[in-house]
Amino acid sequence: MIGADLFVDEIEKLGIDFFTGVPDSQLKPFTNEIISRYGVGRKNVIAANEGNAVGLASGYYIATDKPGCVYLQNSGLGNIFNPVTSLTNEEVYGIPVLYVVGWRGEPDVHDEPQHVFQGKITLQTLKLLNIKAFDIHKDITVEKMSEIFNEISQRFLNRESSALVIRKGALENKTKVQFSNHNTLVRESAIKKIIECIPKESLITSTTGKISRELYENRELNGERHEKDFLTVGSMGHASSIALGQALSQKNKKIVCIDGDGAVIMHMGAMATIGAYEPVNLLHIVLDNSAHETVGGIPTISNKMDFVSIAKAVGYKEAYEVDNLNDLESVLKESVKKEKLIFIRVLVTLGSRENLGRPKEKPIDNLEKFKKNFKN
Repeated sequence: MIGADLFVDEIEKLGIDFFTGVPDSQLKPFTNEIISRYGVGRKNVIAANEGNAVGLASGYYIATDKPGCVYLQNSGLGNIFNPVTSLTNEEVYGIPVLYVVGWRGEPDVHDEPQHVFQGKITLQTLKLLNIKAFDIHKDITVEKMSEIFNEISQRFLNRESSALVIRKGALENKTKVQFSNHNTLVRESAIKKIIECIPKESLITSTTGKISRELYENRELNGERHEKDFLTVGSMGHASSIALGQALSQKNKKIVCIDGDGAVIMHMGAMATIGAYEPVNLLHIVLDNSAHETVGGIPTISNKMDFVSIAKAVGYKEAYEVDNLNDLESVLKESVKKEKLIFIRVLVTLGSRENLGRPKEKPIDNLEKFKKNFKN
């Protein structure tokens, strides 16, 4: 195990002083160390998505001639494909980037189902992208680390990119950073209120992370089954598109999308598509805690955004913002009566109960039950 402070020291010795990316729980020691040194701002940009981060690092290199560092979970490799192959590659502009990649779903390590396949292909994906991968594990020696960073330095001279692939437990968390917001409404209470207020026959598609876990648990607590809920355990940012596909195909069914602020920001173009097609049977609810909570609570930029105005601008017929249960109940009860595309932003606090569980069914079992119920 290597201290995150020493790890960042070595990165800085490469001449890197610009960091950007999307946080990952496996990289929490690293991102905490970065935030303790640089904060969140000009030298450390929390990007909308991983491809966005590659663009930011490229712009920084063009302006300063210094490589940037992009941090991401391996699930984000899909988002970097286009800028890596058509922008940074040596056969295009030759912009060197250092990637710090959290290796979820690594072989022989138990992980959540959405990480298993991407874990298997992580090293192959990096090789395909001509990004040399260096395996950082908990037993790595100082001497080996020194060799790795020397090779990365040489690759930079050749304008080639490299990736430090971080296995579970490889980095030691010496710096702790606490995050909070000023909201008081508990997210799980908001989810309970949504279940209570929407029509019983409504179908819910929920975003990845704790929102889906809390939805699942509250169905259990209510003694309900789960065939009305599609739990989007992976593909962050795409729950609203999944809900749109459902709403367009079955106009007689009420579709409710329970989204998160980080997910919405990651692929905001989805809101424009939803607004353009204007499904009157879709209710889009965003539970906004201004954080990537599932991976450590690192802030998003949602506190600087006016989601309500954005929703109206792209075609949602009505849009609301609430920060308490009474207002949420009132808006929900009125919204479900209307044949209109409606957006609701719910401001919630950070945190969840310590005993929050995970869905017991496999994703494919959840899908089959949901499909069967959807057709009926």
